[in-house]
Amino acid sequence: MKDRFLARRSFLLKSGQSLLALPALSLLPGIGAAETRSAKAVPKSANAAGSEPAAARPKIVLNVRDFGATGDGATKDTAAIQQAIDRCSVFGGGETLVPAGNYLTGSIQLKSNVVLRFEQDATIIGSSDYADYPVTQVRWEGKWIQGHIALIYAIDAEHIGIVGPGKIVGYSPVNGPSNSQIKVRRPALIEPINCNDIHLEGFSTSYHGIWSLHPTCCDNILIKNLVIRSTGGNGDGIDVDSCKHVRIDGCDISTGDDCISLKSGRGSEGYLLHEPTEDVHISNCTFADSLFACIGIGSETSGGIRGVRIEHCKFTGAKTFALYIKSRPGRGAFIEDIVANDLDVSGTQGGLIRFNLLGSGKQDESPVPGKEGIPTARNFRFSNIHVTDAPILVDGTSIHPDKPLEGLVLAGITGTCAKGIYLANVRNAEIRDIKVTGFAGPLINVNNVTGAGLHGAASIDAPKIGDAVPVPAEPYQLH
Repeated sequence: MKDRFLARRSFLLKSGQSLLALPALSLLPGIGAAETRSAKAVPKSANAAGSEPAAARPKIVLNVRDFGATGDGATKDTAAIQQAIDRCSVFGGGETLVPAGNYLTGSIQLKSNVVLRFEQDATIIGSSDYADYPVTQVRWEGKWIQGHIALIYAIDAEHIGIVGPGKIVGYSPVNGPSNSQIKVRRPALIEPINCNDIHLEGFSTSYHGIWSLHPTCCDNILIKNLVIRSTGGNGDGIDVDSCKHVRIDGCDISTGDDCISLKSGRGSEGYLLHEPTEDVHISNCTFADSLFACIGIGSETSGGIRGVRIEHCKFTGAKTFALYIKSRPGRGAFIEDIVANDLDVSGTQGGLIRFNLLGSGKQDESPVPGKEGIPTARNFRFSNIHVTDAPILVDGTSIHPDKPLEGLVLAGITGTCAKGIYLANVRNAEIRDIKVTGFAGPLINVNNVTGAGLHGAASIDAPKIGDAVPVPAEPYQLH
């Protein structure tokens, strides 16, 4: 983790990063597993004769109102809240308490070992003034670009948290993907960058523009019991971007765009940085989407995505598919070890599952060339799923013949659908216990597919393949 922090710090500094947080001071009790620096036992040889070991630091709880926050919804409380966080950090960590009230703020920076805790009826409201959101290097659609930092953010911090009850609201006039006045990305709602040990629990969000939660290049994340709303716009709920060891549990997410999107960089930049998203566990959640998919994997996959498990979730609506795995030639890297189990799916306008590895998302200005740039896909497993009136069960024909999907299990799918399973360029498929009704035509339809459970499958046309990504005259270099 330390090497990753140093590498990311170097990259951000070279890119004009000017908002680096203080280094970690100590671990916060209740979040980190290790001892705090102050609580560690002092060796007897280090003490004066007869002296006692140093006492542990007291737990610090600082109320933002004691630093001048008004909570009246009209006065900007940014400075007061930030001062409470900063004081909490320099004392070794603890809680910054936000009591009931409406707190109008610009960007607030979390520091290492600090939890921002909301009391009942406490609301943070984002300012409508772009000047309140500093511009730095942020990730957007898989690329590091200039952009406004989020309403609540952290950079290079450890052992941080936001816990409720309470609410975080983004102000409507700053919604949308970019600030057209200066051509930079608009602010997300919550955005830890290059952080470790993050705890987000028990609050609700409302933001109708871009992404609500956007952890980027972070490790060890717990997102639990959140209510996320971004309907009425094109904002995602949670975008996990080049992160490891992520747990999302018990969340209720209703969005305009993807409820959850997993990403890892785009084009040669993301491929060379090679920061995958891996070990992601999504459980006990409810999803509804009005613009794209409930859970999207990709299309920014150039760092690789692996080790994703989705289970015990309910999908109540999707503009396209409940589960959408997407990429394209020019991304490179891999999507592997994707497991979904025990799902209830209804209200989809596209269907249950789609794989599109041939043409999803914009092509990068510097794509990964040749066969190396064709994404590798392997080990997808979908089981114990009940669907209600799905237009199609599986649309899995958009896979490149030069790199077929290696290993696909579809098992224990029940319910009703209009069309069945369509696959192309798959090796070692296993299809069993598909017990659905209402569909027209053959249940299983294939082209260039091998494996078990294919008896009686109908033949379909091969997918159309676009032109290969050419090799550039000069190799790509980070710039």
